[in-house]
Amino acid sequence: MKYLHTMVRVSDLDASLRFYCEGLGLHEVRRKEVPKGRFTLIFLAAPDSPEAELELTYNWDPETYSGGRNFGHLAFRVDDIYQLCAHLQDMGIVINRPPRDGHMAFVRSPDDISVELLQKGDALEPCEPWASMENTGSW
Repeated sequence: MKYLHTMVRVSDLDASLRFYCEGLGLHEVRRKEVPKGRFTLIFLAAPDSPEAELELTYNWDPETYSGGRNFGHLAFRVDDIYQLCAHLQDMGIVINRPPRDGHMAFVRSPDDISVELLQKGDALEPCEPWASMENTGSW
């Protein structure tokens, strides 16, 4: 058996691509337009694990998606959790669970999907502003 991908439905394709690509550093692997079904599939991957893909499903007809928390979460190992969280924060993305411990943080995608960020290797030394930052919302 081989793991292929995780699929999440997105309501704003541009905002989702900005979050996953510009924010998290994933890149688009392939895209499939399905006019008959009125949807687009976009497959993304992280540079260090191209075999594990994230499929964004964009339905052309507006729908309301709820229950992002019920999905669980996506998890990514990152080289520098502080640097990535600062980058995401500069983009206006809320850090729901700051990396107080230098090891783990949570953010949410534009479609309310919980995304866990885990520091590669050993935890970084706790530092400000993260060490004293409170949780925001749910993660």
